[in-house]
Amino acid sequence: MLYDVKLRIAYSYETPSDQSRLVLRLLPNDIPATQKVLARLLTLDPMPAERRERVDFFGNTLTSVVWHEPVEAITIDLAARFDRRPDPKFLDFSPTVEALGAEIDMQRGLSPIAPQHFTAPSCRAGPQPDMTAFAQAHVTPGMTTLQAVETVGRALYSEMRFDATATDVATPAAEAFAKRHGVCQDFTHIMISCLRGLGIPAGYVSGFLRTDPPPGEPRLEGADAMHAWVRAWVGVELGWVEYDPTNAQFAGADYVTVAHGRDYDDVAPVRGALRGSGGQDSSQAVDVIPVVA
Repeated sequence: MLYDVKLRIAYSYETPSDQSRLVLRLLPNDIPATQKVLARLLTLDPMPAERRERVDFFGNTLTSVVWHEPVEAITIDLAARFDRRPDPKFLDFSPTVEALGAEIDMQRGLSPIAPQHFTAPSCRAGPQPDMTAFAQAHVTPGMTTLQAVETVGRALYSEMRFDATATDVATPAAEAFAKRHGVCQDFTHIMISCLRGLGIPAGYVSGFLRTDPPPGEPRLEGADAMHAWVRAWVGVELGWVEYDPTNAQFAGADYVTVAHGRDYDDVAPVRGALRGSGGQDSSQAVDVIPVVA
């Protein structure tokens, strides 16, 4: 499935900011057997004085930009075309949750996709007693790892409520879990913590999700959004699978990946610092548009 993706992130400042520096993880990459990036262009207005790109440990493209002169506003635009391949249907050859540890121990390499990187606590997601107990209450003995991933994801979907106003980017996963509401970032961090508590390696995926308008209504410009979901390692045979707890489904052809990491801190789309005074406003708009042949 071909998609055109357009993203605009805009910042405006009460007073001109000086020495603005941003680190962006917005440029998508090819993923074997999953997606092919046919074109990608990241532009900034005003044009930065410095711009450098490199690949981080997890294989994400990192763009560093600096403005030396004061700026009153910054606009970031991404335009990209993807060929998103349908996920192959697979049989469940994953080991039981109890047997998964032995297969993790068999993985001797420490490449960016080695499961060992995704078992220990990270800054925003790690085993916590209440989340581990929640996962254990839903996963039965002898359940395969793939079944456990889906079971935990469905349980979170059933018990949590999506609420765009309940949390912000800094809200701890424990707080969102205690209140049983949040956004996709919260759902994802909570599920990662639940899975790691069971001994299942799990990480964070940022990207785009195509959304469909209600029946009979036109598609709205800017109605799509950046999204987050979970990546879990379910054994040697199947490797990594992706599950979206916000929508209770495995990630499929409507999902476009931008970055992978242990949690949000590894894949934050925009991070930076500036020198100035006063407040700021920001906005974001995303379009994920199927390309009709």
